[in-house]
Amino acid sequence: MTSWAGSRVFGQDFDPAPSSTVECPEMNRDMDLIRDLLFRISDDPRFNGFAWIAFDQSEDLCGHPPEEVIYHLKLLAQANFVEVELGGTPPRVAGLTWDGHEFLANITNKEVWGETKDALAKFGNVGLTIVASIAESIIKKKLNLP
Repeated sequence: MTSWAGSRVFGQDFDPAPSSTVECPEMNRDMDLIRDLLFRISDDPRFNGFAWIAFDQSEDLCGHPPEEVIYHLKLLAQANFVEVELGGTPPRVAGLTWDGHEFLANITNKEVWGETKDALAKFGNVGLTIVASIAESIIKKKLNLP
């Protein structure tokens, strides 16, 4: 396991190791951040899938703390949405996978995303496959598809 203690990530000091004097915030999956990171990677021509590029620009944070972004990059990698190497400082991203492109395509439209989030609010935290299914069903309904 790589230690990032004392490293600089996104131009900030980064020490993920909890200690008795530092409060370690609980990380929760943030679907808006997931969406923002997918857009960030998709919209940046550096992340074309042909090279590992340091994910270390301030705009890569999408307005969130580095630890939260790294946590969500890990989730995106586990979901097979993003090609990412987390073993170094900073993380390196190649690009979106096929599944990442498919998911992003279904949640790109702001109206569809809003309706998806409204549906999710009724149930709280649900799995990513459910989020994808809800978005897909909203799109199908708008296109009059079964």
